[in-house]
Amino acid sequence: MGWGAGADKALVPAEASMPLRPLLKWAGGKRQLLPALRPHYPTSFDRYIEPFVGSGAVFFDLYTTGRLQGRRARLVDLNPDLIGCYRAVRDQTEAVIDALRELEREHRDRGSDCYYDVRDRRFNPARAERSTRGAGAAAAASPGLAAMFIYLNRTGFNGLFRLNRQGGFNVPAGRYADPRICDADRVRSVARALSSAGVTIECIPFEDALENAGRGDFVYCDPPYAPLSRTASFAQYTAGGFGVQDHRRLQKSVLSAAKRGATVLMSNSSAPAIVAAYRGPAARRAGLTVHRIPARRAINSRAALRGPVEELIITNASTTARHQPGLSAAPAGR
Repeated sequence: MGWGAGADKALVPAEASMPLRPLLKWAGGKRQLLPALRPHYPTSFDRYIEPFVGSGAVFFDLYTTGRLQGRRARLVDLNPDLIGCYRAVRDQTEAVIDALRELEREHRDRGSDCYYDVRDRRFNPARAERSTRGAGAAAAASPGLAAMFIYLNRTGFNGLFRLNRQGGFNVPAGRYADPRICDADRVRSVARALSSAGVTIECIPFEDALENAGRGDFVYCDPPYAPLSRTASFAQYTAGGFGVQDHRRLQKSVLSAAKRGATVLMSNSSAPAIVAAYRGPAARRAGLTVHRIPARRAINSRAALRGPVEELIITNASTTARHQPGLSAAPAGR
């Protein structure tokens, strides 16, 4: 069924000669899909908006290739742990690195025992205590809490972030012989990118990020994917998850942004409902087209079920360019 004024300084990468890899592993992270996404980047835009920043692979790609020079970037996610981590890395870089070094030493000595001690006795209680301080503190993280988040990400099963129904992080330990826990140089490089003039990091719903998106904006959406089967969903990035109604709300916001003139690029699964939603009459009127691309499923509890899949790129990049003077984009390939 289908579903009917910022900063003036340029964003100049400090390490433009080498790609800046994301700090975090993330379900559906887009590093492997960057070659398929890049042809749809507009060559000119004023502001970049990413309502589901996750690992930030596209942001870091734009940053290190110089496409964000002189432009603003609005990085958004509703996951307070993720946003709190990024803010702590940006604002208290060296303290986060020191805490990571200590966790790395502990992990070398204790392995998975350290993992479960951090997860159950430190990280979850600290998260619970933070949430009692109100909405304003929900996306605030101390250097220690941010370091625990990175540690669990680097040593947990496939870098997955998953919450139980009580809102507790419950991912089991991964099977890594020698995980890289404290990569100080990468933490500092990520901090430089996040602290660049014009970059904002916000913990708000995607509707708030997209409500004013329009002409001159480049929007990249990478929501939790619609599941291909009943057991394929890894959408518990927040306590409320991301379900069918959320995808319908997202479609409405994306179509509205496209109609206002924003250049929209989206990744999603090839679930039939997604195909129908973005190939329907409303999506066509907004100038959106659907392109199928090969990808690789990286997260599954059974290794045999990880492998090639088909995903979607949904965009109006080529049509938007014709209607915005000064804006252009590479033709959308199939």
